[in-house]
Amino acid sequence: MFTGIVEELGTVKKIKKGANSAVFTIRAEKILDDLKTGDSVAVNGICLTVTACLEDGFTADVMHETLNRSALIQLSLGQHVNLERAMPANGRFGGHIVAGHVDGTGKITEIRRDDNAVWYTIQASPQIMKYIVTKGSVTVDGISLTVAKVSETDFSISAIPHTVKITVLGERKEGDIVNLETDIIGKYVEKLITPVKEQPIKSNITRDFLNKYGF
Repeated sequence: MFTGIVEELGTVKKIKKGANSAVFTIRAEKILDDLKTGDSVAVNGICLTVTACLEDGFTADVMHETLNRSALIQLSLGQHVNLERAMPANGRFGGHIVAGHVDGTGKITEIRRDDNAVWYTIQASPQIMKYIVTKGSVTVDGISLTVAKVSETDFSISAIPHTVKITVLGERKEGDIVNLETDIIGKYVEKLITPVKEQPIKSNITRDFLNKYGF
């Protein structure tokens, strides 16, 4: 589990693409302190398993479905990525519950600076928008943010200068695609309150059964 509090900006060092997967080599510093093979790291909000630890970074495999569902497929060499290690049991809960399993992608349609904040308007699919609520939490490229405004097709978030500076938000442009993960609590609530569809009960009583017993 993650919290959406980015620890550092990593750099894409190498991408090895296969037929149905890819291997990413990410240059990093801070998160290497206690990183080991098998650990989970959120890369732009996507939970990846470390397959090898290097002196200046780590490698991770990315499966076909993850590439198709996320914006990772658009990464190129030299690009920065948000990095966050999985939250330790004794760690501080600074953001919100982030699983690292993105729901899909969104498109930045507007970036606007307003005094001490930067506003981002992000367009998303109806499947994602139904979980976006005003004052709720959303993860954008692995960053825990609060939703400020919501319409039928998009939502807006504002970021303070510090967040913009230490994350990839500072490099984003209008038209860019970002990874989105909605608040998992909303999904569980929906599951609990949605009535279970009644399944037709198949009867074992057939015409042959009735004839056999004299009916």
